[in-house]
Amino acid sequence: MPYGRHRIRTAVVGAVLAAAALAGCTSASPGPGSEAAPARKPSPSTAPAPAPTSRWDVSPASVAAVGDSVTRAFDACSLLADCPEASWATGTDPAVNSLALRLLGAGRVAGNSWNLARTGARVAALPEQMARAAAERPELVTVMIGANDACRPTPAGMTPVADFRRSFEAALTRLRKDAPEAQVYVASVPDLHRLWDTGRANPLVRRVWELGVCGSMLADPEDLGATAKERRTAVRDRVVAYNEVLAEVCAADELCRYDGGAVFGFRFDASLLSTWDWFHPSRDGQARLAELAYRRITRK
Repeated sequence: MPYGRHRIRTAVVGAVLAAAALAGCTSASPGPGSEAAPARKPSPSTAPAPAPTSRWDVSPASVAAVGDSVTRAFDACSLLADCPEASWATGTDPAVNSLALRLLGAGRVAGNSWNLARTGARVAALPEQMARAAAERPELVTVMIGANDACRPTPAGMTPVADFRRSFEAALTRLRKDAPEAQVYVASVPDLHRLWDTGRANPLVRRVWELGVCGSMLADPEDLGATAKERRTAVRDRVVAYNEVLAEVCAADELCRYDGGAVFGFRFDASLLSTWDWFHPSRDGQARLAELAYRRITRK
């Protein structure tokens, strides 16, 4: 995620060590006065996935992955570094048991999968990533994008929903130009509000978040005032809107499957988050993402 990896490397180490002593390495959990997630009518973010098309192949023989730092397994193995071997989509770590490992088997992952995601990427970068994916002629392309569009220093910097839609539509159009038969799996954007509520009571987590992790949602995590609540609600609403776009655009493509809000609805507790930033998935978190994707892709 875009919070200045080189600038804060030393600060993160210091914060982790100092806060660990302060907090006694307690687990992250919601505290008293927890701010409830805003109530909303059912939306494509959490709605059941539509019935699969008869053209869908549940056993694709090659996988290309596009997106952001989550697909690069950023902070899953070491501080402020990608760890693609632990990626939920194309990783080779048996402990993660990535989507590619499940679909292709260990002997075929290296030659038949490509991780083209980029840490810090927003949806505007997706058409170029899709062009690179299409050049490999994969049978399946996985997409996980949008968290960086919502995670800006302030809500004012979030990507407008109309721009998000244009970029995502352009990405699918670009894929179809060179790989018209490629299947696409689209993961929903995680619920950043739930992440805040999970970690805000932990001094260790707060100390790390103060360094600039997803400021639009995670700044001043103990502030339960009206202004802070309004800010967090605006970010969550934007994530919901992004997921509605992902669902709607994907539904218009016969060879695209949205996850039905599975990632958005999944409860990532502290054990599934990186202890470097308490934001990105840990190896165990990556394994859960792989499981969610595999279930959706192999559903007949």
